Amino acid sequence: MFREKFGVLITAMVTPFNEDLSIDYKSLEKIINHLIQSGSTSILITGTTGENPTLTHEEEWELLKKTKEITQTIAGVNIPILFGAGSNCTKTAVEVSQKAEELGADGILSISPYYNKPNQEGISAHFAEIAKGVALPIALYNNPGRTCSSIEPETVYELNKSYPNIVAVKESSGSLDNFTWLSLKAPNIEIYCGDDNLILPSIAIGSHGAISVTSHIAGAEIRSIIDLVGNDKVKEAAKIHSKLFSLFKAVFSSPSPGPIKYALSQLGLCKPYMRLPLTEPATIVRDSLRQILTDLNLNSFSGLKSLV
Repeated sequence: MFREKFGVLITAMVTPFNEDLSIDYKSLEKIINHLIQSGSTSILITGTTGENPTLTHEEEWELLKKTKEITQTIAGVNIPILFGAGSNCTKTAVEVSQKAEELGADGILSISPYYNKPNQEGISAHFAEIAKGVALPIALYNNPGRTCSSIEPETVYELNKSYPNIVAVKESSGSLDNFTWLSLKAPNIEIYCGDDNLILPSIAIGSHGAISVTSHIAGAEIRSIIDLVGNDKVKEAAKIHSKLFSLFKAVFSSPSPGPIKYALSQLGLCKPYMRLPLTEPATIVRDSLRQILTDLNLNSFSGLKSLV
């Protein structure tokens, strides 16, 4: 259900800003067109990479409206939009999810409650309220490194059994055990890898796709990895993975989305501006990214054709 709608490669899109830190809608149009042309099957907005903690709700609604307008009117395709609607306040998460549904989002990505660290019972109750509040398909987001609260695989399984619109999970725990457990014991849950360096092994053990950051600049190559592994061509996929490995590491070598915004700025797609408390990557990170982009011949929108 989820994969049929959103495809195998969802890019967790940055929110570009002008120098005054207002949303840069001209750059948004360029980025969306680039993502569509380079292999993204769907776009996630207002996620962590989209700096949602610093966006007002009014900005989130406008960003959803503009993204829909760009994809449907300007880009000429109806690419699905996944909306990051999580909160550590259950009431807020429900209200934001309902508003996103009202404005035409195609699905919801909902992160586990952060900071207040609920147990599995609390996490289940939180997601149950969201599932009862909207009809949209929901992908749970497990990222304990950021939230300090992990959604255990068994909890994902039970939620899917009880609420038919909880249909997917973005796994960013770094645990291949979680991928394996879900692929073996929760066949009705579609699993998306949220760690770019684990896309290849996660697909090999049963993941359905990836929600990626590096796909901003290497979408075609990541699509190739997913497709090749799915067709039992792991060695060919591994060659691309090895070439991209330094890029995967560099993109997450500083708090995200700093590195990927800097890389996009080098390609002329947006400026590297971020809202506090995030700051631009250190000089050593920027130098490393520029060198990697040069080494991979990734200096235009044409991508890494020589790697495929």
